Amino acid sequence: MPDLPSTLPTSGWAAPGAGALLEISLGAIAANYDMLNARTGSAICAAVVKADAYGLGARQVAPVLEQAGANVFFVAHLEEGVRLRAHVSPRARILVLHGPMPGTPRDFTGHDLCPVLNSMEQIADWRAHARRAGSPLPAAIQVDTGMSRFGLSLVDVETLAADPALLAGIGTRLVMSHLACADTPTSPANAMQRARLLDMAARLPEAPLALSASSGIFLGPDYHFDLVRPGAALYGLTPDAARPNPLHPTVRLRARIVQVRTIGAGDGVGYGLTWRASGPRRIATLGIGYADGFLRHGADGGCAWLGEYRLPILGRISMDSTTIDVSDVPDAVLDATTHVDMIGPRHSVDDVARCAGTIGYEVLTALGSRFHRAYLPQAA
Repeated sequence: MPDLPSTLPTSGWAAPGAGALLEISLGAIAANYDMLNARTGSAICAAVVKADAYGLGARQVAPVLEQAGANVFFVAHLEEGVRLRAHVSPRARILVLHGPMPGTPRDFTGHDLCPVLNSMEQIADWRAHARRAGSPLPAAIQVDTGMSRFGLSLVDVETLAADPALLAGIGTRLVMSHLACADTPTSPANAMQRARLLDMAARLPEAPLALSASSGIFLGPDYHFDLVRPGAALYGLTPDAARPNPLHPTVRLRARIVQVRTIGAGDGVGYGLTWRASGPRRIATLGIGYADGFLRHGADGGCAWLGEYRLPILGRISMDSTTIDVSDVPDAVLDATTHVDMIGPRHSVDDVARCAGTIGYEVLTALGSRFHRAYLPQAA
């Protein structure tokens, strides 16, 4: 992303009353898709846009991904699929990871959504819906290869293999599973899950196979199978924390300085007065807090940036505000038009996550609606 100025003219910003500006680079998202697609060879590169495209806006992001070449999308819930259908072409396939809940099969067919069947109960429900429809209906089948989260057990798969009528009327378009330790390439669990997928799929109707999400793509061709489904990698999160991130950052979060003051030795900052100055300090209060999704736990070791200046967070993050140390910054650049980077070129989403003791997924999906959002277009 281009290094934008830290001082924004109020008249040039569409929402001068907002406390922070979240810039989302659609061009970077498209470039990440292109890179991931190139790594996966003949496998279809789908796109995961659940949780409103990881908090960045599925309405804006999905059409860009489709233009980049994605024609298979994954969401978590039925309602997400229904909303997404309005923003992609009729040719796009949308798979719903949580499958059909009781009473919802008609909504799937009504909105041209494909369920991922995770249990024998969902299989029975979809089979009954196909019987009522009078024609086979497509579905993906998920098998549990060791994560103990979603999917059919080996006993379930053996039951289906012994009685093929249990899948009557179900057109199996994909057999899939999910890696638990893909972000740890040396984990033996990866090869174990791969072997289990092959074993379980051999007992089910022949269909394309899928195992890898973002980090799994970087395990190599043996894990690509027929389809991969990147999510976090599309939005710039690192697939392997032990190696340099090959992906483009997609967001920049800049918070407005609301007030600047000088405090003296012994003065405390924030709720609980958990930080106290050892001497005179110049501090700034920002219009961003945990109600905006900037995690409260991010205060410990967290910081903002203004150009080359690292600005440590002082004390606890409040609901609507965060306090930083600006003692080293020239006073001339500190006023109500100054914005500091909370996420930016020197402090990535993954860096923020480490300070908060969490993962980049949570940081992205937590980003709130109070920011003014600016979508940077794709390059011409």
